Amino acid sequence: MKYQLRIKDNSLLIYRFFFFILLLTSNLFLNVKAIASASPTESIRELPVQEGGRIKPFDTLAREILSLIYGKSSYEGKPAYEVVMTWLLTPEEWESKNIVEINHSGVKEALKLDKMKRYFTVKEIFQSDRLSLLMQDLNSKRESKEKLDAYFQALQRIENQISTFREFATGHMLSVVPPQQDGQDSKWLSVPELEGESKTLFLEVTKAFIAGLGAEVNPQNNSEAALNAKADLEKSMIMFVDHAKNQNQNLYPKMGDIKLEVHYNSLHPFRWAWIFYFFAFVLMIVVLSLKKEKLIKAVWIFTILGFLFHSYGFGLRMYLTERPPVSNMFETVVWVSWGAIIFSLIIERIYKLKITLLAGPIVATFCLMLSDMAPSILDPTLRPLEPVLRSNFWLTIHVLTITISYSAFFLAFCLGDVGLYYHLRGEQHWKDRLNIITQGIYRSIQIGVVLLAAGIILGGVWADYSWGRFWGWDPKETWALIALLGYLAILHGRLVGLIKQFGMVVSSVISFSLVIMAWYGVNYVLGAGLHSYGFGAGGVEYVSAFILIHIVYVVTVAIIRNGRLKTKS
Repeated sequence: MKYQLRIKDNSLLIYRFFFFILLLTSNLFLNVKAIASASPTESIRELPVQEGGRIKPFDTLAREILSLIYGKSSYEGKPAYEVVMTWLLTPEEWESKNIVEINHSGVKEALKLDKMKRYFTVKEIFQSDRLSLLMQDLNSKRESKEKLDAYFQALQRIENQISTFREFATGHMLSVVPPQQDGQDSKWLSVPELEGESKTLFLEVTKAFIAGLGAEVNPQNNSEAALNAKADLEKSMIMFVDHAKNQNQNLYPKMGDIKLEVHYNSLHPFRWAWIFYFFAFVLMIVVLSLKKEKLIKAVWIFTILGFLFHSYGFGLRMYLTERPPVSNMFETVVWVSWGAIIFSLIIERIYKLKITLLAGPIVATFCLMLSDMAPSILDPTLRPLEPVLRSNFWLTIHVLTITISYSAFFLAFCLGDVGLYYHLRGEQHWKDRLNIITQGIYRSIQIGVVLLAAGIILGGVWADYSWGRFWGWDPKETWALIALLGYLAILHGRLVGLIKQFGMVVSSVISFSLVIMAWYGVNYVLGAGLHSYGFGAGGVEYVSAFILIHIVYVVTVAIIRNGRLKTKS
C-alpha cells in the first residue's frame, strides 16, 4: 500500500511539474514578440543588406557576424543588431572590448595570450608580435592545399574574426543600396560608397538609431522619449528603404520576405521543437517506468507540438532559400531528426510499438539541441547553393533520400541503446519489452536500407549528371556503400538466424558508427573528395568520445550478460 501511495504521489508531482513547464513555455512564447517590440531600435533589424551572395535583413547579418567573432548571438544581454551597428559608429571603443573568442590553447600560447581567458580585444591580438608570422604559416598551409588541423583551423577563424570586424567597422561590409544598373554581379553599394541622397538618408537612419539607444538606456523605457525615438527610426527607415528600392526595383527584395526572416530569427522554431520533444520523451519514460498508459496522449501532444515547430522552421528555411534545406551539416542534422520523428510515429501506428515514441523524441532532442548549441560546428547560416547543387531536381531526390535514411538508422541506434539498458537490468524479466525493441530495430533498419540503397543509386545518376561518371570511389560514395553493406549484413544475419535478439541490439549500436563516418567523418575528418561543398571542421573530439562511450557501453553490457548466463548455467 505504501509503495502504491508513493507512485500516486510521484505521479501527482509529475503532472504538476509538466503543467508548470507547459505554462511557463507558453508564457515565454506569447511574450517573445512583446519583448522584441519593446526596443526603440528594433526597426534597424529589417534593413535589407547584401552579403554572402544573397539579400538578407541586417538582423541576420548582425547575428552571423557576432556569432563568428564573439561565439554568441548577443553580447552582455544586448541583441546582435544593436551591438554590431555600434561597431560602425564607435569602432575605436569596441577594439578595446573583449569580443574576440579564442578557445584553442595552442593558439593562445603562440600569440602569447592568457590561456585562462576566453575573450580578447582586437588591439591585444594585433599587438602580438607573433600574429604576422602565424598568418604566414597559415597561408603556406593553404597554398600547399594541405588539410588544416585544429590548430590552423583556429588560426583561420582568428583571421576571419579580425577581418570581419575591420570590414564592418569601416562600413565596407554593410552594403545597403543596389546599383542603378544591373551588372554581372549586381554588387550593392557599401556605406563608404554612398553619395548624395543615399548618404543623407542613411545618416538620418544612424542618427535615429543613436537616439533610440539613448532612449533605451533611460530606465523609463516606456516614456514618451522612447516612443518618439522608435517612431523616428521607423520613419527614417521607411524613407531610406523606399529610396534604395527606387534605385533598382529588380534587385531589391520584398519587404515581406525580409520581415519573415526576422521572424524566423526571433522565433527559434527548432529550439521550441526540441523543448517539446524533450517533454515528450521524459513523459514516455514515466509511461514505461510507472505504467501510466493515460499519459500516452500527452506524449503524442508534445511530440506533435515539437513536430509542428520543427516543420514550420523547415518550411521557413525552404521559403527563404528557395531550395530544400539540406546543403550543409546543420540542415542535414535538422532533416535527419525530422525523419526520425516521422519514422517513429509511422512504426508506432502500424506495429503498435510504443517504445518508438521514446526513441524518436530522444533522437530529435539530441540532434536539435546539438544544432542549437554548436553554431561554430554546425553553421545555421542561410546561404546560396554551391554550383554543383543547383539542380534542385537531383538535389531533392538524391540528397534528401540518402540523408533521411540516416534517420531510420539513428532510430534503430537509439532503440539499441534502450535495449542494452534492459539487457543490463535482466533480459528474462524484460523479455516482452526486448522483443518489442528488437522488432522496432528490425523495422527501422529495413526502412533505412531501402532508402540508403535508393539514395546511392540516385547519387550515381546525379554524379553522372554533375561529374560525368556514375561511380568513382569518392570517399563519400565509398562510405555510403560500406554503411549499406554493413546494414544488409545485419538483415541477412537476422533472416537466417545468425543474429538473435541481443545481436540485433548490439549490431544497431555498433553499425551506426558506419553512418557517422559516412555522414560526419568524410566531411569533417577526411575532408577529401568531390563532395567538398559539405566539408567542415570541429567537433571531432566529441564525436570520437560519443563512439567510444557506446563501444564501452556495449562491451560492459555483453560482459555482464555473459557472466549472468554462465551463473545460470
